[in-house]
Amino acid sequence: MTDSVKRSYDSPRRREQAAETRRHVLAAARTLFERDGYAATSVAAIAAEAGVAVKTVYIAFGTKSGVLRALWNVLLRGDDENAPIAEREWYRSVLTEPDPESLIRGVASGSRTVKERVGGVFEVIRSAAPVDPDIASLWDRIESEFYENQREIVKALQASRSLRRGLEVERAADILWSLNHPDVWLLLVGKRGWSPDEFERWLRETLTAQLLRPRRAPAGR
Repeated sequence: MTDSVKRSYDSPRRREQAAETRRHVLAAARTLFERDGYAATSVAAIAAEAGVAVKTVYIAFGTKSGVLRALWNVLLRGDDENAPIAEREWYRSVLTEPDPESLIRGVASGSRTVKERVGGVFEVIRSAAPVDPDIASLWDRIESEFYENQREIVKALQASRSLRRGLEVERAADILWSLNHPDVWLLLVGKRGWSPDEFERWLRETLTAQLLRPRRAPAGR
């Protein structure tokens, strides 16, 4: 067997092994970050929890902050694909939904799904940002991208003339960003014990009341 054929034969297997190792490391990191906090979790501890060498973690992620950044990206997106939220099919389908109440329902449902994945890690990132410049940069990016995604939703509502009368895009985006912010999930679900179903219903009803024009009652009522 030639070297080129051997490399071609082995490459997919090696890639899958590397991907599996990354998944194990990220799962271990999530356990430790959420249990012990970012500052108290070392790369050595992550490697031990994952059952790999410390060098393996550094080769795959570069730094401890690189591990947390990669973990956030996977949990936020729900898979290993690189496409950001703004390019995801579920998000694009929300933006193109012609019925405003169905659009808001999609926002609330998508919000609940994402927050169930990222809630604990979001708190880790927020608490680590003041002590790690790289995580502070990640935090800034999260806040900025999240706001822009919410603003695009508001612009879709404006385009369909569904925003409440007198409500400008920037103010509406502020409202959506605030109510849909992960901090609210952490308070209501994490601290107050709301179920995800209760949160989704509350978010849907509150966004409908705050952002949408009231539907006209059918004639004769």
